[in-house]
Amino acid sequence: MKRLKDIGYVIAVVVLLYGMGSCKKDEYYKDGGLAQAKFDGSIMDYLDSKPREFDSIAQIIRLAGLEGDFKTKEFTFFAPRDENVKSLIGLARGNAQHAASGVNAELYVLGRDTIKTLADVDSIIWRKYLLRYMFNGKRKLMDYPQIDFDLLNVYKGQNYTSLGNTVSNIGVVYNDAINDADKNNVTRLKYMGYRQLYISYILDISRPTEWISCPVASSDIQPDNGVVHVIDYTKAQFGYSLFEIENDILESKR
Repeated sequence: MKRLKDIGYVIAVVVLLYGMGSCKKDEYYKDGGLAQAKFDGSIMDYLDSKPREFDSIAQIIRLAGLEGDFKTKEFTFFAPRDENVKSLIGLARGNAQHAASGVNAELYVLGRDTIKTLADVDSIIWRKYLLRYMFNGKRKLMDYPQIDFDLLNVYKGQNYTSLGNTVSNIGVVYNDAINDADKNNVTRLKYMGYRQLYISYILDISRPTEWISCPVASSDIQPDNGVVHVIDYTKAQFGYSLFEIENDILESKR
């Protein structure tokens, strides 16, 4: 009898632990945020604390004269990463490992001064493109409406004006929950999977459905003065459109 009681106790503990795991998983899907979302410090402090991802971004912010805003102003920042800046600058001349690339390759061909440090780019240009990523107020993933890129007449996200007076559509993609453990009986639950934030830059507001869309890799990071959503650098360009910022840099180097 005692053994049966012991077995019953073990089963109860296992069921309880499984239930706790399920709750955590459900909360992740509902929330879409990070396990450690809070950051003790300003948005600037957060970026400085992640030099591998944001060292160049932090430098650009200071060059653009925006450090004070990132320390004290309350806003939501869709953060590009250093890899996007590196792709923008590129190499003036190729080498054994890499071909000539980015705006430096164009400057070299045109016989203009190439970019050796980030300070070689006009600070007005850095400011213009950083402001595209900055939006008034604090907004987490749960504060944005749903978007379905295949059903925009129903789930269309919402347009927001940045601090740079550009417009982007921002929305949350509700992915399907797929159970394919049994290959012969795959089940799909519409909109019940993980949720991912997207920001879509509108190049011309007179053509509001022509977008450059970028998924967010990490959402809901919460420093003291705002919210940071980190854009997936593998599917994005700095300033959203390399053509625009490269053209501005080329013109400034005449």
